[in-house]
Amino acid sequence: MGTHKEIDSIAADYDDVIIDGPPRTAEIAKSIILAAELVVIPIQPSPLDVWEAAKTLDVVEEAKVYRPDIVCVIAVNRRIANTAIGRDVREALAELDVPVLKADIGQRVAFAETAATGQTVLDQRRGKAQQEVKGL
Repeated sequence: MGTHKEIDSIAADYDDVIIDGPPRTAEIAKSIILAAELVVIPIQPSPLDVWEAAKTLDVVEEAKVYRPDIVCVIAVNRRIANTAIGRDVREALAELDVPVLKADIGQRVAFAETAATGQTVLDQRRGKAQQEVKGL
């Protein structure tokens, strides 16, 4: 049974359900997208990620035939500050004609360090990584 058929029973006990899907498995991605109200496509500032996002958007458009209410946005992830590609990624994404979230998530060691201790950056007292996640 596909994810989109199972999600209603899973979601009944929760206010929000987040499904983290694989980036390139078309059938799984399609089923996840059909289950979603909001699709967030995370991309790294890289031409390869922008091209893959375009492919994912094609799957979203296919899903909208059955679920026209699906909302899709792009989140810039692992942006490296003070680099040309980090600055120019939004310009490249403008060609995709999909809203890009204002908040970016930077390339930060804090994500790996907190994961190594079984925590998240939200468990820290403060820090840029935490601010960026909350900004989403």
